[in-house]
Order: sequence, then C-alpha cells, then structure tokens
Amino acid sequence: MTINDVRGVSKGRVLLPDDDGFEQAAAAWNLTVRQPVAAVVEAVDADDVAALVRYARRAGMTVTAQPTGHGASGDAEGLILLRTGLLNDVEVRAEERVARVGAGVKWGQVLAAAGPLGLTGLSGSAPGVGVTGYTLGGGIGWFSRKYGFASDSVRAIDIVDADGEPGRVTAESDPELFWALRGGGGDFAVVTALELELYPVPTMYGGRVIWPGHRTAEVYEAFLEITAGAPRELSVWINRLQPPGASPMVTLDLAYLGEAAQGEDLLVRLDKIEGPISDSRGVVPIADLGAITAEPTDPAPAITRAELLTGLDTDAVELLLAKPVEPLISAQIRHLGGALSEPGGGAGASGAVAEPYLLGLLGLGLPHVAEATRAKQAEVVADLEAYLSGRKPYTLLSPGETAAKSFSGSALARLREIKRARDPHNVFRANYPVLV
Repeated sequence: MTINDVRGVSKGRVLLPDDDGFEQAAAAWNLTVRQPVAAVVEAVDADDVAALVRYARRAGMTVTAQPTGHGASGDAEGLILLRTGLLNDVEVRAEERVARVGAGVKWGQVLAAAGPLGLTGLSGSAPGVGVTGYTLGGGIGWFSRKYGFASDSVRAIDIVDADGEPGRVTAESDPELFWALRGGGGDFAVVTALELELYPVPTMYGGRVIWPGHRTAEVYEAFLEITAGAPRELSVWINRLQPPGASPMVTLDLAYLGEAAQGEDLLVRLDKIEGPISDSRGVVPIADLGAITAEPTDPAPAITRAELLTGLDTDAVELLLAKPVEPLISAQIRHLGGALSEPGGGAGASGAVAEPYLLGLLGLGLPHVAEATRAKQAEVVADLEAYLSGRKPYTLLSPGETAAKSFSGSALARLREIKRARDPHNVFRANYPVLV
C-alpha cells in the first residue's frame, strides 16, 4: 500500500505533492509555517473522514486534521493533512441554547446564526478561526471571564476513533475521552461535529478606542484601574500598535455583556484621556463581534509569542513601556481572571488559569524582519521574566514549543495515558502532540 492509494479513499479532493494546487492546499494560515505533508485530503462528510482514518490505520500513516490551519505548528512531515472545511453545517436550537456545528465551521458562522436569537458562543476575537480547533485547545475569548474556556461549554462530540469507527462522546458515555478532548487538543480522535452550549446576550456594549502613542502611559494607568475592579461581564485588552510605516498607537479593546449605560459607567475613566484618534464604543451585535479588533482575515506571514503574567503592576508597566514596540506590530495584554481561574467540576483538560493577564507579541514573518522580530520578542520576555509563569494556553503555542507548556504535570500525564490507550498506533497527530 502506497500513498497513491489514498486517491481512492475519499469522495473529496485528494492532492499529492506533484499535483497542481498542492502547495496552496497544504498551506497553514500563518504563511511562515511550512507543512511538508504527504497528501492533502478534503473530506466531504463524516463517512469520508472514517474512510480516511481506516486507510491510515492500515497503511501505518498518521492523520492531522485542520479546518483552517490557524494553529499549525509545522510539525507535519509525512503526514496526511485532513481538511474538514466542507463539514460546515450550523444548527442552532434556541430553546435548548445549543449549537451543533460541523468540524469546518468558523466562529463567524456561529455568531451570525446565534446573535439574532440573543445568544452567543464563547468565541475568540477573530471570526475566521475554526470552532473545532479553537475549542479542542481550550479557547480563551471575549466572554471567558464570565463563562470560562470554550471547551468547558462542549456538551457532546461526534468523532471518528483510531480504528475508523464513528462515535458520539459525552460526559456520560466516555468521561475520560470527553475530558481529554475538551482542552487537550486533537491527539485522540478526529472530531466531525461539536454540540456547544450557548449563552444569553440581550445586549453587548463594546468597541475600540485608539490614542496616539504619546498617550500610552495614561492608557495603561486607566487599564490597571479598570481591570482591578472589573466585573466578570467586562473584558478589556490593551495593545501597543506599531503598524509598518505609521506612527505608534495604543488601543483599548472592550466588550461588556450588559446594557450600554452600565458599560459607559464602567469605562468612564477613559473619558479623562484626551485626544483619541477614534472611539467606536457602542452597542455591538454579536454577529459583529469580530469588528472590535478587526484582525486580518487573510493568511499572512507572522511570528507570534504568548506568555501568561502572574501580575501586572506599575513596575511591570514601566518595563513594558521603556522601549519601543518596533520591530513588532503589536504588544497586547488581555485581562483574564474570573471564571477562567475557577473551573467548575465539569472542566476539561485545560484546567484553571491562575494568571490574571495574557501577553501576546506579534510581528511580521517576512525574511528581512523575522530575525529582528524574534529577538525583540525574546527581549520583552526577558525584561518581564519576574512576571512570567512559564505556562501558555494551548491554542497560543508557537512553532517549536510543546504541549507540556500548557498543562500541569498531572494533567499531561493523564492526557498521555489516554493517548496511549485510545491511539496506540499514532493514527492521529495534533498540531502540538501530548507525546513527543
């Protein structure tokens, strides 16, 4: 049996390295990440997925599943890349407050379907991110301070197991696998659909305020004051921006699960900072949630690094502001805490996040700036060493890092045990596998 035999397995498109369109089909969303896979298979339905897994099992090959490729690590040499983007059905059962989504569904689709019904899922900031990969890795987003990880809102999971058999996993049917899939990544099965709990959002207030760079210290002062007493319904993210060829800027991105008048009261401190370039605060329809940060929707070359901060005080801010952002494009800090630090009894593998702030550093991955970008990220991390926990959210791992950075020792040992038991022949490989 050779890789050429995969052509007869799927009803969807199958591409091998010599085929036209292979490079594009194999590309990750982050164009700095290369994926030297042996084949790309675009499944058209769950039966297609099962057939491919049975083929891989017989051939002694490994499958990595990616709807969009947002979390790709590049650790994919010789693998079969399974694209599940065509499994894109969305069903919202408003009376149950549940959404059933195929493996290829993006968050923007869920928000567009649920928002007009006064409901939301626990999406991140970018509507083009796939629901499945984001959720299998935990998923920290706008409403996590109120409701926790997206993975903890999963109610049922349709899978194909390592023998190529379809199944449905719930807390009752298979508690160990259910736990692992909610935050432990895609190492244990191919997910073909998720059922997610939705949450009521009668009104949401939010937006972005932008100031010129010379206001950065004032904006950080306000950020510390607001986050010190913020209710769980309020999420505030601060970002030092340095767009190529433009002047430095500082932004606050805001989302409040409540009425506009209450949101305005909570954020009145911002009105004391003079000279905003723009201020988009107002009532935000759930379907327009992605407009707050307006992140890029097309693939691009980027270098990212994330770190969890054990605290943020005036000394840390002084370190952050002592040097320019360049050559990075952005240095963002998100306020966490709330429900993320207190998972319920039904929590999945992500566990709790004790750290109250998340640092994200972004730069271009173009050849002429890549080395300087990585050096700057390392410099920022070294400056803040006293404030770093060393742990990182699974969905924010970067190429070269490992899953061990995302889990406690006991959680990682449990995940590895489940991997060995459920996939002893390594039919599946996540972007960041629990066994290396």
